Amino acid sequence: MSVRLQHVSIPRPPGSEDLTRAFYGDLLGLPEIAAPNSIQDAEVIWFKLGQDAELHCFREAPLGDTSNRHYCLVVDDVAGIRKKLEDAGYAPYDVEAIPGRPRFFCRDPFGNIIEFTTIVGDYLALQ
Repeated sequence: MSVRLQHVSIPRPPGSEDLTRAFYGDLLGLPEIAAPNSIQDAEVIWFKLGQDAELHCFREAPLGDTSNRHYCLVVDDVAGIRKKLEDAGYAPYDVEAIPGRPRFFCRDPFGNIIEFTTIVGDYLALQ
């Protein structure tokens, strides 16, 4: 049996279409892809993540959730994306270090947490 990640779904508040596209499309450079016509009424915005994964941003009223739920994006230049986020007014923050896997976290405009990392070695062997 083969298992792979196909998509991640995250909430965004109603009326945030432009901000969603500005953050994920313009700032992070994710290409937007069309959601199926059958679910267009749900006002979902989809982006391509890597070769064959997707990010689905669905409309939902904010819940005020303060959990540490997050998803992680592997990027080529972790320092570069951090600077880009800081320059855009976001507040990246550090967490516990993982040898061979530099990383930081940042909230998107809607409070969702994203981990940004790059893999520079066999981080599981470096424990």
